[in-house]
Amino acid sequence: MFRNKPLGFILAVILIPAAIGILILMVWYLRCKSTKLEINGNEVVLEQGLLSKERTELSVSGIRTVKINQSFFNRLFKVGTVSIYTAGDSPEIQAAGMPRPEVFRELVKAAQA
Repeated sequence: MFRNKPLGFILAVILIPAAIGILILMVWYLRCKSTKLEINGNEVVLEQGLLSKERTELSVSGIRTVKINQSFFNRLFKVGTVSIYTAGDSPEIQAAGMPRPEVFRELVKAAQA
């Protein structure tokens, strides 16, 4: 196979991993773009999904804690995981990869005041 068409073999060896990498990047990009966390008046809304949507709404007055989890690299790129707790033990909303999570926490505190 290699001896008959060496250029085609080399191109295949190079392009197959590149195509897999591009596919992985496209899936990651679509996941990032299909997650939206926002504050609308007195509600915090998390929308997830591209084809099928999941929407979670919380009243700002019911929020007890906004927890931000950041690794070293997350801090470098100013992203983090935002967890919003109400009366229960587990978070009602948990959104990973959110840009500037500290700003979101401050917006929730301002909406509660």
